[in-house]
Amino acid sequence: MKIDKIIIGLFVAGSLCACEEDMDYHEYSTYDEDYVKSDYGTVAAMAANAYAYLDYDYGQNYSGGMLASATDEAQYAYTSNAICDFTNGSWSAANALSTIWSTSFKGIQSCNHYLDNYGGLTFDDLVLNSDYEKQMYRYNKSFYELRAMRAYFYLNLVRAYGAVPYLTHEVTTDDVNSVTRTPAIDVLDSIMAECDEIVDSMVVDYTNLGVLAFSPAESGRMDRLTVLAIKARAALYAASPLFNTTNDQARWKAAAEANYAVLEHAAERNKKLASSYSSLWGPQSYTMSEMIFMRRIYGAISTPEGYNFPIGVDGGNSGNCPTQDLVDAYEMVTTGKAIDEADSGYDPENPYVNRDPRFALTIACNGDTWPVGHTIETFTGGQDAYPLTGATPTGYYLKKHLDSSIDFSATSTYSSSIHAWPIFRLAEFYLNFAEAAFNYTGDPANTDFGMSPLAAINMVRARAGMPDFPTDITGDDFTEKYRNERRVELAFEGHRFYDLRRWKTPEPLKTVTQMEITRNISDTDTTYTYTRNTVSRVWNDAYYFYPIPQSELIKNPGLGQNPGW
Repeated sequence: MKIDKIIIGLFVAGSLCACEEDMDYHEYSTYDEDYVKSDYGTVAAMAANAYAYLDYDYGQNYSGGMLASATDEAQYAYTSNAICDFTNGSWSAANALSTIWSTSFKGIQSCNHYLDNYGGLTFDDLVLNSDYEKQMYRYNKSFYELRAMRAYFYLNLVRAYGAVPYLTHEVTTDDVNSVTRTPAIDVLDSIMAECDEIVDSMVVDYTNLGVLAFSPAESGRMDRLTVLAIKARAALYAASPLFNTTNDQARWKAAAEANYAVLEHAAERNKKLASSYSSLWGPQSYTMSEMIFMRRIYGAISTPEGYNFPIGVDGGNSGNCPTQDLVDAYEMVTTGKAIDEADSGYDPENPYVNRDPRFALTIACNGDTWPVGHTIETFTGGQDAYPLTGATPTGYYLKKHLDSSIDFSATSTYSSSIHAWPIFRLAEFYLNFAEAAFNYTGDPANTDFGMSPLAAINMVRARAGMPDFPTDITGDDFTEKYRNERRVELAFEGHRFYDLRRWKTPEPLKTVTQMEITRNISDTDTTYTYTRNTVSRVWNDAYYFYPIPQSELIKNPGLGQNPGW
């Protein structure tokens, strides 16, 4: 498609990072395409544009609602919020509840436009510049980088919609209204094949380029490990029941191998699990070795805290409130047992004592001091509880991802805050590997792939301060305990919504449990009574996939609709 004029956001930050805020798009100019191709800076900006479409989930899509509140991880404090339409029966093709379709295809079109139109340039006018070799290296690698980005966008699309149009070249306005969808499993296979084709051509480490390095190092760009991660996640989805309808064991084998390759390459780069779970969620989380690829958000962005701080905090809005179901998932730290197992050590009168340390780093409960200087009171009549409008309906508040030092009365405390969304982090791939290797071998202790499923899971648990899995665990017991481990480790990172679907286990999406807390004050003591309330949610099997937006079907009826919509 011929483009006579191109509008480009000037890239002025000096470092290509995984977000539009990093790129500092504040100035805009209109250029002829010939001019764009003659100037390295504007071509680099064209490549950088694709990063603006990376996903994250701090509530920006649903006026505060995170995808966690469409699962059993959380309940949104206000039932009028759009996120509640996932679970109240209002979800439909006309109310498609997602920008994944439009945002991902914009990203794909951005990649395809660059790949189709900007190859073979030599920037002859710059050949005598001292940084010419650096710039040409960066330019030549950008084509592999955008192929990786395109594969990532397709992975997001296929896990949400199943079959989608698979486009590897720029489409015209006429073409876009006549494309058809490619079966989901074929798209996943294409993603993996693309990753195989480009992986050896990717930059290994942008922070270690020697004489070709830019300053500051461009640590936010997709590299070889990111490509391995894209393939590994795609392979896990391709092996899972929602997509692997015949339970083809070869797909589980491929998933185990792909995820182990991530672990191997990470080890070669000396990337490892962070020493503590808490260090993953602070303002400097993007610097942690465990993080493979992140979406960094800089500047005056107070929304995660503003949406989710307790209602009793100045500027707080309650937001995504963890459920009792999630609270129950955290095992006992002393025994490693679930709270309903015999001899677990759980005390229903002191339900938050001696729990998995990740509980206190993810969820704020009654009696906590959080954020700084605020004592949480979620008992009825407390400063963060019913009957206050907007108070938590579940008895809990969210901690994970939030900067507890932010004070909304002082702009300076949040105007410089950094948030970094973990698109890929190493712990996921230990868990992915364990799942795939177990489903292929049926043996948690099998080491045919270089590590046993048990060893992989225990790496994650050891970092959290939790006991190892029992050595004699097998079969369904292993699967249940593994899925619970994945649930707590990856809580509020956007996985649960898709995990329950790819496993085809929707039961947890049909209800959520709230905790009603009553304070009992006597002359000698203060105790609490804990009462569970179950809330029903709407589920039908159409919900395994998002509906194709009605607006897209009007433009192109040939797309067809997903089953049940």
